[in-house]
Amino acid sequence: MMAQTSPVERLDIHNSELPVLCRACEARHRGVCGALSPDQLITLSKHTSRHAYGSDEELVPADEGVRRYSNILSGVVKLTRLMADGRQQIVGLQFAPDFLGRPFKSQTVASAEAATGVTVCSFPKSIIEEMVATTPELQRKLHEQSLKELDEAREWILTLGRKSAAEKVASFLFLIASHIDPEQLAADGPICFELPLKRADIADFLGLTIETVSRQITKLRKTGTIVVEHNRTVTVPDLRLLQDCCEVDR
Repeated sequence: MMAQTSPVERLDIHNSELPVLCRACEARHRGVCGALSPDQLITLSKHTSRHAYGSDEELVPADEGVRRYSNILSGVVKLTRLMADGRQQIVGLQFAPDFLGRPFKSQTVASAEAATGVTVCSFPKSIIEEMVATTPELQRKLHEQSLKELDEAREWILTLGRKSAAEKVASFLFLIASHIDPEQLAADGPICFELPLKRADIADFLGLTIETVSRQITKLRKTGTIVVEHNRTVTVPDLRLLQDCCEVDR
């Protein structure tokens, strides 16, 4: 009997059955669309639109009815919650090729804003939910992302609740470095990225002052753990060294 293959195994970048937009899309290979068959991708592509957002532009407002979901194709998205007195808190970051939205939820809770320039591929709520209901592989992909986000949220609770200022800043930089570019990560060499948040946003995210964030970044720079250029460009020569700083106050 011929072994069955999953949708992910059946699809490749040269598959002529795929819509042109999908053939070189990293979200299809590494994200939830990798769980779809060529026929499903063709159906989805008929209702798909791509959008580009500049830094600080709102992608999804809070407390509104859900009409569309998106795959993040490039850039970093920050999820924020607004308190009754007007204070705002960044509660999470999402990176390509994350799925933006919660299937089967009727209303958003957090707003999604572009932390950097962001490109997304969007599709109607009804179409993707029909596919979720009939495609076990897609259900599994979305479940895996939800569990990954849960694990990251628990890790962040530990960071905010128990780590020192030095460990918090190192943990933030490690979060960005380990998510920003999978190709750099796979190469096992130096990782270079632009800080997706301003110092004030980093401070709010970590529960620190701007001065403390700047001081800890300077310490990491002086020890050679990171290299900083033009105030926003960070190079991590050795990711393992930065990871060590996430757990040991130096």
